[in-house]
Amino acid sequence: MSLQDIEIKSEYRSLLDNVAKDFYIPLLQQAVSYKRAVGFFSSSALVEISKGISALVKNGGKILLVASPYLSAEDVEAIRKGYELRDNIIKKALVRELKEAKDVYEKDRLNLLANLISDGILDIKIAFIEDENKMGMYHEKMGIISDDFGNKVAFSGSMNESVEAMTLNYETIDVFCSWKGEQDRVAAKENAFASIWNDCEPSIRIIDFPNLKQEIIDRYKKATPNYDIDKHEFGERIYVLDEATKYRLGPDIPRNVQLHDYQIKAIDEWEKRDYRGIFDMATGTGKTFTGLGAIARLSERVSDKLAVIIVCTYQHLVEQWVEDIVKFNMNPIIGYSSSSQKDWKRRLEDAIRDQKLKVRNKEFFCFICTNATFSSDFVQTQINKIRGNALLVVDEAHNFGAEYLSKLLSEKFTYRLALSATLERHNDEEGTAKLFSYFGEKCIEYSLDRAIEEKKLTRYKYYPIIVTLNDDELRRYSELTYEIGKCLIKGKNGKVKLSEKGKILALARARLVAGAEDKITKLEEYIRPYLYDRHILVYCGATKLLRENQDFTTVDDEDLRQIDVVTDLLGNKLNMKVSQFTSKEDVEEREILKREFADGDTLQALIAIKCLDEGVNIPKIKVAFILASTTNPKEYIQRRGRVLRLAEGKEYAEIYDFIALPRPLDDVPSLTVEQMKKELSLVKNELCRAKEFARIAMNMVEAESVLDEIKEAYSINDNLITFEEDFDYGQ
Repeated sequence: MSLQDIEIKSEYRSLLDNVAKDFYIPLLQQAVSYKRAVGFFSSSALVEISKGISALVKNGGKILLVASPYLSAEDVEAIRKGYELRDNIIKKALVRELKEAKDVYEKDRLNLLANLISDGILDIKIAFIEDENKMGMYHEKMGIISDDFGNKVAFSGSMNESVEAMTLNYETIDVFCSWKGEQDRVAAKENAFASIWNDCEPSIRIIDFPNLKQEIIDRYKKATPNYDIDKHEFGERIYVLDEATKYRLGPDIPRNVQLHDYQIKAIDEWEKRDYRGIFDMATGTGKTFTGLGAIARLSERVSDKLAVIIVCTYQHLVEQWVEDIVKFNMNPIIGYSSSSQKDWKRRLEDAIRDQKLKVRNKEFFCFICTNATFSSDFVQTQINKIRGNALLVVDEAHNFGAEYLSKLLSEKFTYRLALSATLERHNDEEGTAKLFSYFGEKCIEYSLDRAIEEKKLTRYKYYPIIVTLNDDELRRYSELTYEIGKCLIKGKNGKVKLSEKGKILALARARLVAGAEDKITKLEEYIRPYLYDRHILVYCGATKLLRENQDFTTVDDEDLRQIDVVTDLLGNKLNMKVSQFTSKEDVEEREILKREFADGDTLQALIAIKCLDEGVNIPKIKVAFILASTTNPKEYIQRRGRVLRLAEGKEYAEIYDFIALPRPLDDVPSLTVEQMKKELSLVKNELCRAKEFARIAMNMVEAESVLDEIKEAYSINDNLITFEEDFDYGQ
């Protein structure tokens, strides 16, 4: 193998290509020499430089690095005042840029480089511009990679060796190969580097700082170097060559990820069922990693000749998946309305074409999108063009039982995988049957009970808090119930359902119950013991539903009314450090809020709408006040699971669940039979949820004593606590 055997593009753009995985690592695997001139010197630049050099070192190679100090205006002025101070000032500027490692990967990479400096494999020189006693910074970015056969690749451009340049900024490098008739361009770069390195370039001065190299060794050399760091961080198969000397571009389980036995068994079952099936796993039990492990298993079986389509409900869920997808050695195409990959449509078209034409090393691709994007005409047209092996992976798969999505479950996908914590659709047997018919049987059922027992989720205490409608709210509730009763119609299957007018009225009634005034009064009472605590969630819910063409939820004035009242109560009256967490905040703002919430110093409580339904990961939640709940088991089971995610220092969680009743329990005995009948469906549905929550709570006896009071007042026994159709289209 030589550099000539690697597919090399003439240009790489940081937001279109994974430069480390697509360029540096494959080339350096075959190299014996790496000469690099970068912009500013920093520990971040060292970390990025380290990617791929392990293979070069194993080849007996050498690395030469030229960098420029980052000088402040004060540094430059000090140098002007006294030339003899120059070296000291430059040294201080360089040392200032040596930061502590942010994670275990950076720690290993800096340790590797420190060892290479100590062993004389990596040499560093510092360059700056000096002309007539004026000083500036050397900014040229270029590099030359050479193999043992005399092949050379030269590159230059705007790419800095930093995390920001690699991932955030839109920067490019131009590439020239000595065997492609570009010898002159390559030779010019190599001569320029040699001139700079040997301090022969006019106006450019070079300092060989032995003190700087020793500083790096002293700071970062902690252990024997980990030459497998690239494999551990990125996964192995992108670099490892098979017997036919082709790159394995398919997914693989990272070395630092150890799947649990139940995850492996689920994948085994899926394989036995011809790679079709359902992973029914409680929130927080590793559904995503199990799904990615399954993708890796199938891809290996079909020699990485596979189109993988992953579909999620919301935009931020796509991004959460992407974080894990890249760990499994995949470079996904990310498709949704505001994707950072502005050219995702072109990428998808190219990937499908390359697979169809069996282009070398391009028969595997992964496309991830939202439900809304998946259902678009463009994506459906592209899917119909797929000719090779295709796998459909659907997260929160219960949504695909809906008519508009179920009709898109194409036979084009030979391989199928559904992921869901609650696959059975609420009050929709037909939709549930479609899911089982298309995806197959369950390969695993991992319940929330089991997850708690096996310590995959935390234990919890459950406190049902009774709230009641006031006189005006009860009057309005009765009026709406009466009007809803006049809107019942028979569907095609003979089943009673609501007319469109009835749905609007049911939504209005759900809003009424969700925003009951007594909830604010009770919240103030029960949150007071936590005034100085952290990691609190106040969940207000929302009554607005996700429309077919949406991939993020919106809120309106009705939804914001309660959240604004809660914000005023906690933030102004009780002087707590709070922030709202709704769709008004964009992805970046949400990430900042999640970090501040986890830290807890500047933010005690999040006041949220929909986040527990949307799959937002906020593991640090320790106390949750759920003001507005739902009669849909899928939703309230998922909400509970997300509160129970494991987190450091979280021994158990506490859930305060506001149980909405039409009237105080003392007033129930005076009700007529007709009045009782109108209220029973709401009461039973609230009890149905509360009974499930109390069942496995640490304080089960205490919680059930509250529920017993409700059952006694309404003369309900346990056998009657089942969901009743209340035409609840909200909460």
